[in-house]
Amino acid sequence: MTTTRTTVEDLLGRIAEGDPAHLAALFADDCDWKLNWPDAEHGRAETPWIRHRTTPAEAAAHFAEIAAHHVPEKNETRIDRILVDGDDAVLLGVIRQVARTTDRPYTSRLALHVTVRDGRITRYHVYEDSLAVAQAFTPGT
Repeated sequence: MTTTRTTVEDLLGRIAEGDPAHLAALFADDCDWKLNWPDAEHGRAETPWIRHRTTPAEAAAHFAEIAAHHVPEKNETRIDRILVDGDDAVLLGVIRQVARTTDRPYTSRLALHVTVRDGRITRYHVYEDSLAVAQAFTPGT
């Protein structure tokens, strides 16, 4: 039986691998996926990965879009703590990325709430500094 912690650790390993299709296999067919950005900011041309998702195919697209819009070799994201309570896990850390289009870095504290049922992710809620990300991707700021 797969535990919540095992699934979360698998998720982190797959994110590090950078294979969106392999990552997508961890997500349930109907996943509650949210990013804490203001609704008016979802779907901006500069940050197309910022939108709600529900399916494994959409999860794969999310991770592919993140990779396409960042400079992977300059990623210094780290997870400081994983807290698990039954089916739920909260990951706390720091995102350090560089926007490919502007070559500007940004840093954001991160909280990720994941729910795992039957070894698959059914909730994926990301809390980050949306202003820092938006500024890094907005030309001329």
